[in-house]
Amino acid sequence: MRTITLSATTENISNAIQFVTDFLDSFNCPMNIRMKIELAVDEIFCNIASYAYAPDTGDAVIDVDYDEKAHNVHIVFKDKGVRYDPLAKDDPDVTLSASERAIGGLGIFLVKKTMDDMYYEYRDGMNILHLIKHI
Repeated sequence: MRTITLSATTENISNAIQFVTDFLDSFNCPMNIRMKIELAVDEIFCNIASYAYAPDTGDAVIDVDYDEKAHNVHIVFKDKGVRYDPLAKDDPDVTLSASERAIGGLGIFLVKKTMDDMYYEYRDGMNILHLIKHI
C-alpha cells in the first residue's frame, strides 16, 4: 500500500492523480482502467478540496493498494472536514436535459458508474471513502 497526504486544494488535484497513476503504472494497469480511475480520483479530490474544509483548508490522505489475488485496486480518501457521505445523495436524473436537472451530483454519479464498488464510513472524526476497481 502507498499513502500520500496532500493539502486539500484544487492546486493539488494533479498531484493526487499523478500519485495514483504512478502506482497503477507500477503493475502495468491497462490504459482503459487507468483512465477511469484517474477520472474518479480527479472528481473525489476536487470535491474534498472544494467542500470538506471550506472556507479553510486541511489535509486529504489517499491510500492506494492492489490486491493481486482479487485483481482489485482499492483507493481510500480520508479527510477531517465536514462530515459528508457522497453516496447518500440520490443520483441525478440523467434522462432530463441539463437545464431541467438539479445542479450537482453528476461527478459522483460518474464515479459510481466507473468504479466496481464504493462505500463510505465516518470513523474517528474522518470521512473515509473507498473506491474499488477490478482490473
